Amino acid sequence: MTAGDIETFQRDGIWFNRIEGESRTLGMSFSSQDEAVKVGRGAAVARQVKHSVRTEEGPSDTGGLYDWHPRELMN
Repeated sequence: MTAGDIETFQRDGIWFNRIEGESRTLGMSFSSQDEAVKVGRGAAVARQVKHSVRTEEGPSDTGGLYDWHPRELMN
C-alpha cells in the first residue's frame, strides 16, 4: 500500500479504517466488517486512492484479503 491509501482492518474483533502511514484510525469503529468496508471504500473513492481490507491488524506478507481502487471501475 502507498501512504494515503485507505485500509480497513480488525483489532480484537472490532473493525476500523485508517489512512496508510498514519497511526490513528479514521472515524469510528464498527462491529461488522461490512459496515467498515462500506465506509472505508467511500473514503477511498472520495480521495481517489486504493482501498485494502485485512483480516488482522498489521502488515501481511500475503497482502490484503482484497484490494480495490476506485479507478478500476472505469475499466
